[in-house]
Amino acid sequence: MSRLWSSKRLSYLLLVLLAGGFVLNYFLQAASFSMNLTGALHWIGRYPWLYGAGSLFIFFILLLSSMILPNTYAGPAVVSVLCLLLGVADYQKLVTRGEPLFPWDLMLVKNAGEMSKITKGMISPLAVIAAILVVAGLAYMIRKLPRNRIKLVLRLSLGGISVALSAGFLVLVSGQSSVVTAMNYQNIFWNQKVNYTQNGFIFAFAGNLRQSLLEKPEGYSREAVEAVAAKYSALPDEPAAAIPGEQPNILFMMDEAFFDPTRLPGYTLSEDPLKFIHEAADETPSGYLLSPEFGGNTANVEFEALTGLSMYFLGDGTIPYQQRIVKMSSLPSIVSILKSRGYQAQALHPFDETFYNRNRVYPVLGFDSFTSEKDLPDAARITPDGYISDKAAVQEAVKELKSASGPVFLHLVTMQNHFPFTKGLNGPNTITVDGGQAEQKDELETYVQDTKLTDEALAYLQQELLTIERPTIAVFWGDHLPALTAGIYTEAGWDQEPRLKHETQLLLLANYDIGNEPLGTLSPAFLGPAVFRLSGQALPAYYKLLEQVQEEIPGLSKDVLIGSGSSVILNELTPDQEELLADYRLIEYDLLEGEQYAEGLMF
Repeated sequence: MSRLWSSKRLSYLLLVLLAGGFVLNYFLQAASFSMNLTGALHWIGRYPWLYGAGSLFIFFILLLSSMILPNTYAGPAVVSVLCLLLGVADYQKLVTRGEPLFPWDLMLVKNAGEMSKITKGMISPLAVIAAILVVAGLAYMIRKLPRNRIKLVLRLSLGGISVALSAGFLVLVSGQSSVVTAMNYQNIFWNQKVNYTQNGFIFAFAGNLRQSLLEKPEGYSREAVEAVAAKYSALPDEPAAAIPGEQPNILFMMDEAFFDPTRLPGYTLSEDPLKFIHEAADETPSGYLLSPEFGGNTANVEFEALTGLSMYFLGDGTIPYQQRIVKMSSLPSIVSILKSRGYQAQALHPFDETFYNRNRVYPVLGFDSFTSEKDLPDAARITPDGYISDKAAVQEAVKELKSASGPVFLHLVTMQNHFPFTKGLNGPNTITVDGGQAEQKDELETYVQDTKLTDEALAYLQQELLTIERPTIAVFWGDHLPALTAGIYTEAGWDQEPRLKHETQLLLLANYDIGNEPLGTLSPAFLGPAVFRLSGQALPAYYKLLEQVQEEIPGLSKDVLIGSGSSVILNELTPDQEELLADYRLIEYDLLEGEQYAEGLMF
C-alpha cells in the first residue's frame, strides 16, 4: 500500500511539474508581449510546437531541481521564482528600453547592489511586498506538504534524463538544427524583439547563448585584409588643423543620458537649461552624436567611440564588452594608437568599476589606469543619495590632466544623470516645464534640472582648460537619450522619428584654436578621426577608412542612416557606399572575431 501511495505521489509531482512548465512558459511569453495575455495565447496557437518544446524544457529543469534536493518541492519552487523574475526583468526592460532580456544581461547580477540603486523607484513597494508574501507562502507550503521519498537510483535516473534532454535542447537550438527548424524556429538575431515575439522567450534566449557578434564575411582571408589595408594606407593624410606646439591632451567626456531637452516640441521651459552649451555651439565645433542606443547600453556607445568599430554590423542586442572583449588579450583602439605615440591613457568613471566589466575591458583596450568610485571617497554628490556629480567628475579629470608629466588621453564616463529621475535626487528643481501629462511633470523637470547641472559642469571645464599649460582638447557628448516615461516622447511626436530619438549633444572645447566648423551628425565610431584632425594627429590607415565612411554616411545606425552633409536620411545605398561598408565590415570582423591581421597593417 505504501508503495502505491508513493507511486501516486510521484505521478502527481510529475504532473504538477509538467503543468508548471507550461504555465511558466506562458508567463515568459506574455512578458515578451509586454504582458499582453491575449497576444501570448495567439502566439501559442500559431507556434504550438515552439510553445510545447519550450514548456518541456522548463519541465525538465523543474524535474532536475526536484531530484537534486532532498525536498522535492524546494528545487521547483526556486526555479519557478527565478522564471518569474526573468519574466519581470524582460517586461521591465521592454518597457524602459524597448528591447528584451538577453543572456549577457545576467552578467549584471554581480552588480546587484548597484542595480538596486539604479532601479530604485521603478518597482512599486506593493510589488515588493507581494513578492515577499509569495516567497513566504511557498516556503510555508514546502514545509507542510507531505514528503516524497524517492530512492537514489530513481533520483539519479530522472536527474540524468533531465540533464540529457535539457542539454540536448540547448544544443539543437544553438545549432539551429533541422529538428527545431521543423518547429518553425529561426534565429532572428538581427531583430531581437521579433526574435522573442516570434520564437518565444525560451527559444530566443537559448539561441542567444552562443550568439557570435557578427557573421564571417564572404571571402575573408589575410589577402582580403591586406588589400583593404593597402587601399586606405595609400590615401593622403592632411590634418585639417594646425599642429599645436606639442602633443595635445585629449579628453573624452561621455555624459550619461544627456540630450538637449529644449528640442522636445510641445513643452515650454521657464529658462534655457543649456545656456553655456548653446552659446558655445556657435564658437566651437559642435553638432549631434547619433547614438546606436536608446535609454541604456552605455557600453555600446563607449565601444564605438574608443574602437571605431560600429554596432551597425553587430547582432541586435549585443554588448561587445560583455560578450567578446572581456575574453580578448588586446584590441586596437584610440587608446592603443595614442599610447604608441607617447601618451598616457587613463580612464575615469565615478561608479562601480565592474559595471559592464570595465575593469577587465579597459586593460584590453590599452588603458594604463582606471579611477572608479572606490577611488573617489570624497567626491561631491548633489545629495547623499545621488550619484557623483558631473562637476565633481570634471574636477577629478582636470586634476589628473594637470598632474601628468606628458600628453594624456583621458576617457571620462559620467554618472550624474542616470535614471531614475527622482525629484530631489540632484537637489531642488529650478526650471518649470509646461506641457504634456501632469503625472510626468516632476520626472521631466527633474531631468531638465540634471541637464542644467551638466551645462554648469561644462562651463566650469571650459574655464579650467584655460589654466592647463599643455594644449588640450575636450570632446563632450551624451551617450543616449534618457529612459523617460514613454509618453513624454509620444507627446513630442518622436515615436516615428528614430533620428531624433538617437541624436545627443556633441561639443568640442579646447584651450587653443580649433575653429568653429559644424560637425553635423556623427556616429561615435567617427569621433577618433574627427578629433585627430582637429588635434593635428596623423591618421592611421584604419582611421582613413573610417573617414571615408564618414564622408558618405556620417550617421551609421541600424535605426537610421544619415548621408553626407547630415541633412539627408538614406533609404538605400549606392554601390560605392556598399563597397565602403563591405571594407569596414571585413576589418571589423577581422578585429573582433577573426585573426586580427589588420592590427599590424592598419594601426
